[in-house]
Amino acid sequence: MSTSDSRPSTARRSRTVPQVLALVIGVVYLLIGLLGFFVTGFTGWFEHDPDQTLLGFAINPFHNVVHLVIGAAGVALASSDSRARLYGWLLVVGYGATLVYGFFVAGQDTGNILNINVADNWLHGFSVLAGLATALWPRHRDRDVSR
Repeated sequence: MSTSDSRPSTARRSRTVPQVLALVIGVVYLLIGLLGFFVTGFTGWFEHDPDQTLLGFAINPFHNVVHLVIGAAGVALASSDSRARLYGWLLVVGYGATLVYGFFVAGQDTGNILNINVADNWLHGFSVLAGLATALWPRHRDRDVSR
Protein backbone atom coordinates (compact mmCIF):
# COMPACT_ATOMS: atom_id res chain seq x y z
CA MET A 1 0.00 0.00 0.00
CA SER A 2 1.44 3.35 -0.96
CA THR A 3 1.36 6.28 1.41
CA SER A 4 -0.83 8.35 -0.93
CA ASP A 5 -3.31 5.57 -1.57
CA SER A 6 -5.67 4.49 1.18
CA ARG A 7 -6.97 1.47 -0.76
CA PRO A 8 -5.57 -1.98 -0.01
CA SER A 9 -2.73 -3.12 -2.25
CA THR A 10 -4.59 -6.26 -3.19
CA ALA A 11 -6.44 -4.86 -6.17
CA ARG A 12 -9.98 -6.01 -5.67
CA ARG A 13 -12.04 -5.53 -8.76
CA SER A 14 -15.55 -4.31 -8.13
CA ARG A 15 -18.53 -4.52 -10.42
CA THR A 16 -20.59 -1.52 -11.34
CA VAL A 17 -24.36 -1.52 -11.04
CA PRO A 18 -24.76 -1.96 -14.84
CA GLN A 19 -22.46 -5.00 -14.70
CA VAL A 20 -24.49 -6.53 -11.87
CA LEU A 21 -27.74 -5.83 -13.73
CA ALA A 22 -26.40 -7.37 -16.95
CA LEU A 23 -25.20 -10.44 -15.07
CA VAL A 24 -28.45 -10.94 -13.14
CA ILE A 25 -30.64 -10.36 -16.21
CA GLY A 26 -28.40 -12.69 -18.22
CA VAL A 27 -28.55 -15.48 -15.64
CA VAL A 28 -32.34 -15.15 -15.33
CA TYR A 29 -32.81 -15.38 -19.09
CA LEU A 30 -30.43 -18.36 -19.28
CA LEU A 31 -32.49 -20.15 -16.62
CA ILE A 32 -35.76 -19.30 -18.35
CA GLY A 33 -34.38 -20.58 -21.65
CA LEU A 34 -33.25 -23.87 -20.11
CA LEU A 35 -36.43 -24.40 -18.09
CA GLY A 36 -38.49 -23.63 -21.18
CA PHE A 37 -37.28 -26.80 -22.89
CA PHE A 38 -38.81 -28.86 -20.06
CA VAL A 39 -42.18 -27.40 -21.09
CA THR A 40 -41.81 -27.38 -24.88
CA GLY A 41 -39.42 -30.19 -25.63
CA PHE A 42 -37.72 -29.87 -29.00
CA THR A 43 -40.66 -30.01 -31.41
CA GLY A 44 -42.93 -27.33 -32.84
CA TRP A 45 -40.12 -24.80 -33.06
CA PHE A 46 -42.17 -21.91 -34.46
CA GLU A 47 -45.69 -22.99 -33.51
CA HIS A 48 -48.22 -20.98 -31.59
CA ASP A 49 -49.55 -23.14 -28.76
CA PRO A 50 -51.30 -21.22 -25.97
CA ASP A 51 -50.93 -24.24 -23.66
CA GLN A 52 -47.11 -24.12 -23.72
CA THR A 53 -46.40 -21.66 -20.92
CA LEU A 54 -43.77 -21.15 -18.26
CA LEU A 55 -45.10 -19.16 -15.30
CA GLY A 56 -47.88 -17.81 -17.53
CA PHE A 57 -45.56 -16.72 -20.34
CA ALA A 58 -46.08 -18.43 -23.71
CA ILE A 59 -43.01 -20.15 -25.12
CA ASN A 60 -41.91 -22.49 -27.87
CA PRO A 61 -38.46 -23.96 -28.61
CA PHE A 62 -37.47 -20.98 -30.76
CA HIS A 63 -38.48 -18.60 -27.95
CA ASN A 64 -36.32 -20.70 -25.58
CA VAL A 65 -33.30 -20.33 -27.84
CA VAL A 66 -33.85 -16.56 -27.99
CA HIS A 67 -33.85 -16.50 -24.18
CA LEU A 68 -30.62 -18.54 -24.10
CA VAL A 69 -28.91 -16.14 -26.52
CA ILE A 70 -30.07 -13.08 -24.56
CA GLY A 71 -28.92 -14.69 -21.33
CA ALA A 72 -25.51 -15.69 -22.69
CA ALA A 73 -25.02 -12.16 -24.03
CA GLY A 74 -25.81 -10.69 -20.61
CA VAL A 75 -23.34 -12.96 -18.83
CA ALA A 76 -20.63 -12.29 -21.45
CA LEU A 77 -21.17 -8.53 -21.61
CA ALA A 78 -21.18 -8.13 -17.82
CA SER A 79 -17.37 -8.29 -18.02
CA SER A 80 -16.97 -4.51 -18.14
CA ASP A 81 -19.05 -1.43 -17.47
CA SER A 82 -19.11 -0.31 -21.10
CA ARG A 83 -20.08 -3.78 -22.33
CA ALA A 84 -22.82 -4.03 -19.69
CA ARG A 85 -24.19 -0.68 -20.87
CA LEU A 86 -24.09 -1.96 -24.46
CA TYR A 87 -26.10 -4.98 -23.29
CA GLY A 88 -28.62 -2.57 -21.80
CA TRP A 89 -29.03 -0.84 -25.17
CA LEU A 90 -29.34 -4.23 -26.88
CA LEU A 91 -32.18 -5.07 -24.48
CA VAL A 92 -33.87 -1.74 -25.21
CA VAL A 93 -33.69 -2.15 -28.99
CA GLY A 94 -34.33 -5.91 -29.12
CA TYR A 95 -37.14 -6.04 -26.61
CA GLY A 96 -38.57 -2.74 -27.82
CA ALA A 97 -38.92 -4.27 -31.30
CA THR A 98 -40.27 -7.50 -29.80
CA LEU A 99 -42.82 -5.53 -27.78
CA VAL A 100 -44.09 -3.76 -30.90
CA TYR A 101 -44.16 -7.10 -32.75
CA GLY A 102 -46.04 -8.63 -29.81
CA PHE A 103 -48.73 -5.95 -29.96
CA PHE A 104 -49.67 -7.33 -33.38
CA VAL A 105 -49.27 -11.08 -32.84
CA ALA A 106 -49.96 -11.79 -29.14
CA GLY A 107 -52.33 -14.73 -28.96
CA GLN A 108 -52.58 -15.03 -32.77
CA ASP A 109 -51.88 -18.17 -34.77
CA THR A 110 -50.54 -16.35 -37.83
CA GLY A 111 -47.09 -14.77 -37.69
CA ASN A 112 -46.50 -15.56 -34.02
CA ILE A 113 -43.25 -17.50 -34.41
CA LEU A 114 -42.24 -16.75 -30.80
CA ASN A 115 -45.59 -17.88 -29.32
CA ILE A 116 -46.06 -14.48 -27.64
CA ASN A 117 -48.99 -13.79 -25.33
CA VAL A 118 -50.07 -10.66 -23.41
CA ALA A 119 -47.97 -11.66 -20.37
CA ASP A 120 -44.91 -11.80 -22.65
CA ASN A 121 -45.65 -8.26 -23.80
CA TRP A 122 -45.61 -7.07 -20.20
CA LEU A 123 -42.31 -8.88 -19.59
CA HIS A 124 -40.83 -7.42 -22.77
CA GLY A 125 -41.86 -3.93 -21.64
CA PHE A 126 -40.21 -4.56 -18.28
CA SER A 127 -37.09 -5.83 -20.08
CA VAL A 128 -36.94 -2.54 -22.02
CA LEU A 129 -37.03 -0.65 -18.71
CA ALA A 130 -34.35 -2.94 -17.24
CA GLY A 131 -32.24 -2.29 -20.34
CA LEU A 132 -32.65 1.46 -19.90
CA ALA A 133 -31.61 1.20 -16.25
CA THR A 134 -28.56 -0.84 -17.26
CA ALA A 135 -27.55 1.50 -20.07
CA LEU A 136 -28.21 4.81 -18.32
CA TRP A 137 -27.23 4.13 -14.71
CA PRO A 138 -25.21 7.12 -13.43
CA ARG A 139 -21.45 6.68 -13.59
CA HIS A 140 -20.37 7.13 -9.96
CA ARG A 141 -17.41 5.16 -8.73
CA ASP A 142 -18.66 5.37 -5.17
CA ARG A 143 -21.79 3.41 -6.22
CA ASP A 144 -19.88 0.36 -7.39
CA VAL A 145 -20.98 -2.94 -5.95
CA SER A 146 -18.24 -5.14 -4.50
CA ARG A 147 -17.79 -8.56 -5.96
